[in-house]
Amino acid sequence: MYKNFDEMVQAVKARQRGTVIISAAQTESVLDAAILAKQEDLADCLLVGDKPQILALLEKMAPEHVNSFELVDVGSDLAKAARVSVQLAREGKGDIILKGKTDSGQLLRAVLDKENGLRLSDVISDVLAYEYPSGLKLLSDGGVNLAPDLKEKIAIVRNAVQVAHSLGSPEPKVAMITAVETVNPKMQATIDAALISRMNARKQITGCIVEGPLAFDNAVDIEAARIKGIESPVAGLADVFIVPNIEAGNIFGKMLTYYCGYRVAHVVVGTKAPILIPSRADRGELKMLCMAMALACMNK
Repeated sequence: MYKNFDEMVQAVKARQRGTVIISAAQTESVLDAAILAKQEDLADCLLVGDKPQILALLEKMAPEHVNSFELVDVGSDLAKAARVSVQLAREGKGDIILKGKTDSGQLLRAVLDKENGLRLSDVISDVLAYEYPSGLKLLSDGGVNLAPDLKEKIAIVRNAVQVAHSLGSPEPKVAMITAVETVNPKMQATIDAALISRMNARKQITGCIVEGPLAFDNAVDIEAARIKGIESPVAGLADVFIVPNIEAGNIFGKMLTYYCGYRVAHVVVGTKAPILIPSRADRGELKMLCMAMALACMNK
């Protein structure tokens, strides 16, 4: 796995540039990301949305870049911006879609449309990467699947492992996170974790080492695992954390940003073009890092 995002960005820049379609680009943070991507020579951006608003924002933020981007004017209709962005991706006009002012739900509805969408697999999922002192770590799924069942969790694991491979980890250590480290029949998450761990041992899930159920302390601290008698190559050394539901993943991800101060990036996978749904409150740098992460996932 890359040591940090700077290393990831440099690796991506050494390959060919990509094109990011920004859905409803009439918002400052996403235009800031587009400007940063151009300055970093990371990606080109195709801006879909309200052309007069976009141009006014560019004139205010960076007048030297007013003519630096291709624009597709769809007015202020956010749902239309989502549909047009998906259509442009289907036509090969861009490699990645980044949410601008469009709501995540609006964009994902367009992406998952059975006739005109971009779905590749039965389950799409959000994979978040964060900078830990020892290297990048991954978390899934805190953005798409609300309360995944066993089948969906298996797909979430496989999607996260695919991303880990793209980021330089040939056999990531995957921790199935629950509240406790033992199987409890009254806690479905522990049963699912144990089944997925067993499937990995039986080579039904490959390309990784899976352990679960694991409480968070057992997954990140070798001494905590030792005290609790857990012997596993994953215990204390996890690269990938799979959470039981969206609440756990959402809280985990926001704590990384707002309490720990870590830089994060995330990408929705399982689609023909990676989808980026950062919060509208996120800064331009984070959104630019999301672009880089998506490009890394496209260039294995």
